Amino acid sequence: MARKTVAAALALAAGAAAAVTAPTSAQADAPGGKDVTAVMFERSFSSVAKACTEELGPDGYGYVQISPPNEHLAGSPWYTAYQPVSYKIGTKLGDRSDLKSMIDTCHAAGVKVVADTVINHMANASGTGSAGSPFSKYDYPGTYSGADLDTCRKKIVDYRDRWESQNCEMGGLPDLDTGEEHVRKTIAGYLNDLLSLGVDGFRVDAAKHIPQNDLADIKSRLTDPGVYWKQETIGAPGEDVQPSEYYTTGDVQEFTYAYDLKRVFTKEKLAALKNFGEGWNYLRSDKASVFVTNHDTERNGGSLNYKDGADYTLAHVFMLAWPYGSPDVHSGYEFTDHDSGGPDNGRAEACYQNGWKCQHAWREIASMVKFRNTAAGAPVTHWWDNGNNQIAFGRGDKAYVAVNHEDAPLTRTFQTSLPAGGYCDVQTGKGVTVDSSGRFTATLGADTALALHAGAKKCDNSSPTEPPPAAGASFHVKANTQWGQNVYVVGDNAALGNWNTSKALKLDPASYPTWKLDVKLPAGTSIAYKYLRKDATGHVTWEGGANRRTTVPSGPGIKLNDTWRD
Repeated sequence: MARKTVAAALALAAGAAAAVTAPTSAQADAPGGKDVTAVMFERSFSSVAKACTEELGPDGYGYVQISPPNEHLAGSPWYTAYQPVSYKIGTKLGDRSDLKSMIDTCHAAGVKVVADTVINHMANASGTGSAGSPFSKYDYPGTYSGADLDTCRKKIVDYRDRWESQNCEMGGLPDLDTGEEHVRKTIAGYLNDLLSLGVDGFRVDAAKHIPQNDLADIKSRLTDPGVYWKQETIGAPGEDVQPSEYYTTGDVQEFTYAYDLKRVFTKEKLAALKNFGEGWNYLRSDKASVFVTNHDTERNGGSLNYKDGADYTLAHVFMLAWPYGSPDVHSGYEFTDHDSGGPDNGRAEACYQNGWKCQHAWREIASMVKFRNTAAGAPVTHWWDNGNNQIAFGRGDKAYVAVNHEDAPLTRTFQTSLPAGGYCDVQTGKGVTVDSSGRFTATLGADTALALHAGAKKCDNSSPTEPPPAAGASFHVKANTQWGQNVYVVGDNAALGNWNTSKALKLDPASYPTWKLDVKLPAGTSIAYKYLRKDATGHVTWEGGANRRTTVPSGPGIKLNDTWRD
């Protein structure tokens, strides 16, 4: 959605006028056994193509979602992408040929493409758009004129009022009159253009501000009326419009899911998740699109975000293991400024560099995508919890997961329905043997998980076990930090900064308290290195002890498992 206050973002109401019955073909179900979508927020089309080939396809993602591809308000903040100027394909992320190339590449990797679409409103500004089109508020030459916009020219105040929410301006953004023939025809034309390029589905931004019957009419005009379609409809108690009104046009994003996961993982007990989903009065599972976080909620505090360490990572493990809804994995970048756009105009050349977080590729998350694909359709079995923050459950005879979200290790004999034999714990890459009674014994460290599935019987290079880099060193150090601190590695090699702390390499805290980073180094290179902490002011604290030393072997690189020395 476009930029707005936190209160408005959490209180978005509005939605459908009287619901109409859409054609059966418009009821697009979730995408089958591969129902996980990687949301590549603010990434260039070329970097999305690269990710499809190198990560998303091999890891089993069914879909990739791209940021809005149409011309929008020029500027670097992320919210400019949600202020359309025209429906030309042209943004800092790429042009029409870039988009087509990306779609073809992703399809070749077995990944379908969902485009984020903004069809509720237009840009709240005047100037020249990202593809060179001149415009002013209420006049977008070649696309819409003032007559195509709703006559209510005030900001939405009462989100409980259906008419106001659907006809007035969300955050001052000019609201399209989607009941008008020209508007419906133009929007359908844009979506059909994306379909002609090979797009497989759409996320409809701010859908609750568009009457459901208007969306049904627009969708009926598409060359594929049954195209996969998920809608941003943030529900709130006491509002006239509820997300379930949009079932007939497609899936619906269940925001409460993310809000509740944050509360449970930070303040309550994981044991409460035993009936998570429809048992918590959520949307129907077959219509729910779910997530741990998205681009709005990670910034407004509504959900967990990458700064939350194990809370964030383990919430993803649970989401991907639990059979409710179709999950989105948000993959974004570091931010301190709420409005900052993707680094380097969306060019994500490598993970964990220039601020790109690449959550879609974190071992703890990526390994669970094939887990979910393998477990598709299997019921929850053998639920266990300790009444607190240790839980475990199976997915029939297909998979089993355990989560230890406590400060001490968990050692237990777990009962499963898995066939006897050897399995690979895809979280750690360690082998596990299940006996003839379906039991195995394992120890989980604090704030870690264990995950087994029938598709990973052996721990080898074909399973997502985070092997060391092909040539180099994979640094892993267990180090506790205070808020605002980060951990770095520096050494006597140019690639490690030549002992210059200003050139030290920042490690990634995705598996906090373990920090990690892969560094390419030629085979045979001998290095001395140490870890250090930096706070927000740049103050440096070195770890204790002598310099650490290692030599990079030939062939596969070396994985270094270190612990901070005080």
